Amino acid sequence: MRHRVTLIPGDGIGPEVAEAARLVVDATGVAIDWDIQIAGAQALEREGTPLPDRVLEAVRRSRTAIKGPITTPVGTGFRSVNVALRQELDLFAAIRPARRYAGLPTRHPSVDLVTIRENTEDLYRGIEFERGAPDTARLREVVFDIAGYRIAEDAGVTVKPISITGTRRVVRAGLDFARRNGRRLVTVGHKANIMPFSDGVFLATAMEVAEEFPEVEVRDMHIDEMAMWLALEPETLDVLLLPNLYGDIVSDISAGLVGGLGVAPGANLGWEYAVFEPVHGSAPDIAGRGVADPIAMILTAAMMLRHLAETDAADRVEAAVSRLLEEGRTLTPDLGGFAGTMDVAGAVANLAG
Repeated sequence: MRHRVTLIPGDGIGPEVAEAARLVVDATGVAIDWDIQIAGAQALEREGTPLPDRVLEAVRRSRTAIKGPITTPVGTGFRSVNVALRQELDLFAAIRPARRYAGLPTRHPSVDLVTIRENTEDLYRGIEFERGAPDTARLREVVFDIAGYRIAEDAGVTVKPISITGTRRVVRAGLDFARRNGRRLVTVGHKANIMPFSDGVFLATAMEVAEEFPEVEVRDMHIDEMAMWLALEPETLDVLLLPNLYGDIVSDISAGLVGGLGVAPGANLGWEYAVFEPVHGSAPDIAGRGVADPIAMILTAAMMLRHLAETDAADRVEAAVSRLLEEGRTLTPDLGGFAGTMDVAGAVANLAG
């Protein structure tokens, strides 16, 4: 069966690791029709926006996309392309695995975590009020009238919406993931004791939905306590189910436990579309030097293959990465080696083909 996939190379090291992942996928023998779409800095320069409508239209046609990292310019007025993609395509669940690989040094040899992050609400919704702006002054008046709280005149404000509807669907996705993959425990992270009307909604909704999945053990934990257990005994945790901001932070912590962002893949899933992307950023400081680690992007491609029901190919790619890391002969500098990006890709492709 042939698959149409939108490929968004991205910025910085994005085109390099995207090329590496494409080489590996093609080596598996899975028939992919690649639709390459430029977004990010190049699109901003040429078209005046980092996320042209044509990119969204391409993903809607193919229904599946894989993208390299895209730089979010600071202070330009443009919102993150990553966040915009998730919101425009309603990709409400982010799946970010972090497992330990033999050959990579770690203090915790039994780590096998999956962070499931709500992807469209919370502080990433983008409801912001700039310091000193007229709308912010109006907001200050409204908040004082309703709550008696006086927001400082020199404050900027971000609103944190968490809904029952938004929470219910990501919790169902998370618990279904746990059930289908034989995971033993789902831990819901929150700070409902401090934010009962936002995090409290997330917690209450999660525990209500959990009753529909009696075969999965579900517990809750304050996010600060979760951070402590991640540092102390991460092997006691399994699937972590979190609101948007906490999920972003915790998934990076989890990646740090198993070797870093260079081995951290990710998927963004909705009812209709799926966009796969590694957790790491665009690393412009090493762009074009051919030393970027492509492992996270290759593992992300394996997640995409599994989504496309190409299970055998996905298994071969993941096994090839595991063998490569265990042997330790063909690694990029971030993992202690001297190999280039395409050297690593070629070695994985040979093992997976």
